[in-house]
Amino acid sequence: MEENTLLQMVISKANKWLTESYDAQTRAEVERMLASEDTTELIECFYKDLEFGTGGLRGIMGVGSNRINIYTVGAATQGLSNYLKKEFAALEQIKVVIGYDSRNNSRLFADISADIFSANGIKVYQFEDLRPTPEMSFAIRELGCQSGIILTASHNPKEYNGYKAYWNDGAQMISPHDKNTIAEVNKINDASEIKFEGNKALIEIIGSDIDNAYIKALQTITLSPESIARHHDMKIVYTPIHGTGVHLIPDTLKAYGFTNIIHVPEQDVISGDFPTVLSPNPEEPAALALAVQKAIDTDAELVLASDPDADRVGAAIRNNEGEFILVNGNQVALIFVYYLITRWKELGRIQGNEYVVKTIVTTELIRTIAERNGVELFDCYTGFKWIADVMRNNEGKKTFIGGGEESYGFLCEDFVRDKDAVSACAILAEIAAWAKDNGKTLFQLLQEIYVEYGFSKEKGISVVKQGKSGAEEIDAMMKNFRENPLSEIAGSKVTFFYDFATLRGLSMAENEKITLDMPTTANVLQYFTEDGSKISIRPSGTEPKIKFYVEVQDKVNSVAELADADKRAEEKINQIKCSLGI
Repeated sequence: MEENTLLQMVISKANKWLTESYDAQTRAEVERMLASEDTTELIECFYKDLEFGTGGLRGIMGVGSNRINIYTVGAATQGLSNYLKKEFAALEQIKVVIGYDSRNNSRLFADISADIFSANGIKVYQFEDLRPTPEMSFAIRELGCQSGIILTASHNPKEYNGYKAYWNDGAQMISPHDKNTIAEVNKINDASEIKFEGNKALIEIIGSDIDNAYIKALQTITLSPESIARHHDMKIVYTPIHGTGVHLIPDTLKAYGFTNIIHVPEQDVISGDFPTVLSPNPEEPAALALAVQKAIDTDAELVLASDPDADRVGAAIRNNEGEFILVNGNQVALIFVYYLITRWKELGRIQGNEYVVKTIVTTELIRTIAERNGVELFDCYTGFKWIADVMRNNEGKKTFIGGGEESYGFLCEDFVRDKDAVSACAILAEIAAWAKDNGKTLFQLLQEIYVEYGFSKEKGISVVKQGKSGAEEIDAMMKNFRENPLSEIAGSKVTFFYDFATLRGLSMAENEKITLDMPTTANVLQYFTEDGSKISIRPSGTEPKIKFYVEVQDKVNSVAELADADKRAEEKINQIKCSLGI
C-alpha cells in the first residue's frame, strides 16, 4: 500500500475512535496523535486491527486498533460471549472464570471483561487478585465452567499484555471453537456494540477456596513423600520474577513438605514493570541471575523460577564442580519423564495403558525412555493446547503420566490442561530430594539418564529476515526445503522427511510415501538422519524469522565420556548449520 493511501486509511480509522463510544481519555490521545506532524505513532497504532488469533490476543498496550486496550479486549470478550451463548444456548446458566497476572492493566482488563460477560448474562468467577494461568485452568474444571480467560502476555517484555481464551475442559481453544470465536470477534466493528455495563449480581469473587483446592489436588501427584521428609530442609531458592507464582509456588512447596524455601526479595515485588530484569523469561540467564546469586550466598542446592503467569518453569542446578548451570527446556522435560516413569514403575502403577506427550520439536530421548519402559508416546504440534488435545482424546481410555515441550513447559497432572510451573516446581524439588536419597545430585541424575538412554544436544537457531522482502525470502527458503528435500545432512543420510503442511512424509531408504497422523496441518518440515539427528524447520507465526530446531544424538558408556560427546555434538550442530545454509 502506498504511503499516502496508508495514511488516509489510518486517519479514517482513527477518526472513528473520536465518537462518544470511546472514553474522553482515549479520544484525547487519538486527537494528540492526529495533530502530530510525525505520523509514525498514529500509523503504528491504527494501520491494522490487532488480531484475535487461535491463541487469543497479544500486543503492545496503548490506544488504537493495533494495541491492547479496553476496546480491543472488550471486542474479544463480546465476541467470545456471543459464541458461548450460541454454543451453550441450552444451558440455564453459562459460566466463565477470569484470571490475570501482574502486568500493568491486567486487573483493569479483567474487570472490564467481567462486566462484559455479566452484561451478556454470563456468570463470572473472577479471582480476587493475580493468579497463575494453570490455576485458572484448574478452576474452569473445578467450577464446571464453559470457558475462561487469563489476562497475560506470558514472558513478553513489560510493554505487552494479552488475552488467552480457554474451553470447558480447561485447555486453550482449538478448532472449531477458536475459529468460531474469531469469527464472532471479527463481527464487532465499533465500541458501541460492546456491552460494558456489567451486572454485579452475576460476578462472584473467588480466591482462597480455589487456592486450597488446587494445592490439595497438587499434593495427590507426589510420588516420593518419604524422600521429601528426609530432605525437607534442602535449601531451595525460588523467584516468581515479579509474577503470579509469588504465593502459590512457595505455599505448594510447603504443602509438599519443604521447609527451607529462600526468597529473592527484590523479585517478590509484584510489578508489571519487571524492575530487576529486561525480560521476565526464565529461559534467559539474566532473569535468573539474582536467584542464582542468592543460591550461592546461601549455599542452596536448587534454583527454581517461573514466568509472570507461572506456566513456564526455569531451573538452575549445581554441576560436579559445584557451579550453578541453567537446565534447558529439553533437559527439564527429560528429567520429568524419566522420574515420573521410573517412580510409576517402582510403585506398580504401570498397567500398560499409560502415555506421555511431547511436541514434535522436543527431544527424541523422551521417546526412547517411554518405549523402553512400555509407555506409549504421543507427538503433537508446538503449543500446549495440542498436548491438551491428546489428553482430551485419551480421556477415559488411557492414563496420562506427563507432557512437555522444549520451551520450558511441563504438566504432571491431568486436572489442569495447560503447562503448570506450580506443579513443575514442586515435582522438580521432589526429584532433587529423591536423587539425594539415591546419593546423587540432579546434575548427576541427568548425566546418568544420558548414559542409560543416549546423549542428546539440542539447539534452537533463528534466522531473522526483516520486512516484506524478508518474508518473501523465508517463504522461498521453506519452498526450497519442501520441494527439494536434502538427501544428506552433515555427512549423514536422511532417512525420513516429513512435511506437516501436506501431512505427507517420505522414507528415503525404502522410497515409500508416509501419511502423517496429525489433527491438522502446520507449516513445519522435519528431517531425520541415519546418525540420529533431527532437524525441524518452521517460520515464526509472530516474528520475521525462520526457526531451526536441531537435535543431535550420541552414545556414551560412562559419565566420563560425556564431555567429549558434548564437544562432538557441538561440532555436528555446526556442520548441520552449514548443510542447511544458515
